Amino acid sequence: MRPRRAAVLGAGGHAKVVIATLQAAGWDEIALFDDAEARWGETILGLPVLGPLEAALEADVDGAVIAVGGNRDRRVVAGRLDLPWLSAVHPAATVHPSVDLGAGTVVFAAAVIQPDSGVGCHVIVNTGASVDHDCRLGDFVHVAPGCHLAGEVTVGQGALLGIGSAVIPGLEVGAWSVLGAGSTAVRPVPAGATAVGVPARVLRREEP
Repeated sequence: MRPRRAAVLGAGGHAKVVIATLQAAGWDEIALFDDAEARWGETILGLPVLGPLEAALEADVDGAVIAVGGNRDRRVVAGRLDLPWLSAVHPAATVHPSVDLGAGTVVFAAAVIQPDSGVGCHVIVNTGASVDHDCRLGDFVHVAPGCHLAGEVTVGQGALLGIGSAVIPGLEVGAWSVLGAGSTAVRPVPAGATAVGVPARVLRREEP
């Protein structure tokens, strides 16, 4: 049987967790790419960086994942490259069978996604994060390590929910907003806003 081969796009620290997740999920071979020429030939977890991201288009891979932490950066890469995007779930994560995971999404170890939630494309549900029932996460969202979303939370495209943050049930976190590390949202977070504190208050707001 032909071994399954995945492409990982990006060779920074976030790539290490993506690689570890793919290896734990049983992918046989991983091809690593990065646009930084200085990284070509370096190794990440024993894997060589083979060349720029476009080189993945010529690689014989069954799926690819963007290993870039920045939400807007992932959106740019997804628009640049026409690849078969894969969803990677660490076997130590818990994702209910009713959950709809979009292409290119990664779910890391100890994360939990509860029933009837929907997760968009190129989303990061990071280590130890929890997404409760009936949540909706838009494309390019990052749910950082230890973040907790209660039931029926809606998170707009590109939002960043910081490390250890929390959102109470039924709230909406707007597109391209930021909920700061350790903050608790008890009221909706507007699109393009940065909200911090307990309870979270909006510091500034930009056009998303």
